[in-house]
Amino acid sequence: KSLVSYVTGHAICEGYIDNINVRLNDWPLIKDTLYEDSVLLDLLNMKGGDQKWVGERRNVGSDNRIKGEKKEENVNVIGLERVMNKYLRGTEKSKLIYNYSALTTNVIMNYVKHKAGADWDKLLHKVFNEHVKVKNSVQFQRSKKYFKKDFVSARYSFYANRYDYLRIAKTMMEDWHNDTCAGKYLKTIYENRVKKKDNTKEADDVGLYTKSYGGQFHFDIFGLKKTRKIIGMSGFAGQQILIDLDNKRIIVVNSLYKNYNWKKIVYSVIKN
Repeated sequence: KSLVSYVTGHAICEGYIDNINVRLNDWPLIKDTLYEDSVLLDLLNMKGGDQKWVGERRNVGSDNRIKGEKKEENVNVIGLERVMNKYLRGTEKSKLIYNYSALTTNVIMNYVKHKAGADWDKLLHKVFNEHVKVKNSVQFQRSKKYFKKDFVSARYSFYANRYDYLRIAKTMMEDWHNDTCAGKYLKTIYENRVKKKDNTKEADDVGLYTKSYGGQFHFDIFGLKKTRKIIGMSGFAGQQILIDLDNKRIIVVNSLYKNYNWKKIVYSVIKN
């Protein structure tokens, strides 16, 4: 999810999107749904007003299931066009509260794709090949195509090897300290982060052991004696990236299974 935000920042820098406060009122796919006319920043902060349908607020055990007539469907798999046409056409947004949701991220990603148009692949190449300078192939996944239209739904699931993940993190840190356009974007979403409530007693993930959320990143780790600017990214199967911006230090966890002691090998290191 965090990498979708990073691409969004670059899309703003390249002029495809005006700023983080634009309203999504120029995209036919979400017309007459709860996402129509949403403010981009609200979606970046997981405040989509979509908690009646998707996300952790619905307590369905996953952030990627959408409320259905007979069964819960995975929004990452079925694609955005099916979600809008089958489930959300005619819906209205609820109160804007923090609701961690896979669908919200996919809406952001496909909005950026919509605004970039034919330059979508060019934008991704500029971010990862030219700016980050990855050494290997990296990619976002696509969802299944259920309708016979030209729209191809992008999903936030991202693949890169461990060295390129580290290169991405290092570039983000450099962006922040060199005050590049992408760095200014990161600072802006940090300044506009929102409070969240997570489970600190059984936390085994930076996504759960943080006080706030901004622009698809986790901020403000619990238990630090002094507040530090730390960017937290949490991925599938326990993958973690923590960027300590104040101390210019990066911690990366590459994992296939989430069966390690997070507080021992991650939290104890970032805390000191």
